[in-house]
Amino acid sequence: MSLPHAILTALLEKPSSGLELTRRFDKSIGYFWSATHQQIYRELGKLEAEGLIRALPSEQPARGQKKAYEVLPAGRDELARWTAASQDPKPHRDVMLLRLRAAAVVGTEGLEADLRRHRELHERQLEKYREIERRDFPPGKDGPEDRLRHLVLRAGIDLETFWTQWLDHALAEFAGLPDAGERPDARKG
Repeated sequence: MSLPHAILTALLEKPSSGLELTRRFDKSIGYFWSATHQQIYRELGKLEAEGLIRALPSEQPARGQKKAYEVLPAGRDELARWTAASQDPKPHRDVMLLRLRAAAVVGTEGLEADLRRHRELHERQLEKYREIERRDFPPGKDGPEDRLRHLVLRAGIDLETFWTQWLDHALAEFAGLPDAGERPDARKG
């Protein structure tokens, strides 16, 4: 049930229309908690029905006008309850790691090129995070809210750093493996 809490967080930071919220999601929370525009709009309806948010009154309600939402006290209470509750970490699931495990029994054909592609993607994401850090967290910007937001960004930077380093290691391992097209079971005979 984390998407509703991500939406409550974003709306507490700034009341927004559904469209504004989805755009903000794409530039911040979406880096670590993804949701489609449809999921966000559907969740806004549920949160409003549950009395956790409300559409702000509009001076001139018109057909097709964007509804802006704000969090009600019950929504803030729910977010505080959820934030304080203990949660166990979830097991990490990664398709690339599963593919590497499978390659041990069926061969590595095509995998090295994809490892290189993943390395490039992680490097680009790392640069994007570093740019956000330079832009949004200059020296001296260290209020409590800023420090917590920066902590989340640092997690992203550290994870992307880990992945680029790990992929460098994986690619070095590939250099010492037999021919990529050769199946491991063919070598046993």
